[in-house]
Amino acid sequence: MPRIQKRTYSKYSHEAALLLGRLIRLGRKERKLTSEELAERTGISRGTLQRIEKGDPKVEIGLVFEAATIVGVNLFDADDRRLTKQIARAEDKIALLPKHIHKSSKGLRDEF
Repeated sequence: MPRIQKRTYSKYSHEAALLLGRLIRLGRKERKLTSEELAERTGISRGTLQRIEKGDPKVEIGLVFEAATIVGVNLFDADDRRLTKQIARAEDKIALLPKHIHKSSKGLRDEF
């Protein structure tokens, strides 16, 4: 039987997921929503919402973003228009870069 390797996350990723989960819980409570109400509005189970609020990094990112949006947690410190502009700017920069990344056949020389 193949051995399944457990996925590990950096401390930063864990703390970012935990912070976002806490902000979602805070937003829910400030809006006086029960966990059942927010879960229903988000289209998820109450258990999934609990995992989000506990900062579980394995929850689908779209579900976390939707819960955050519903309770008013701003993502990326940008409103809708600024976010759209930032996306367009990132797409413009990506268009200037090569479509594919190829490994160099030469070894890197990092001796200075």
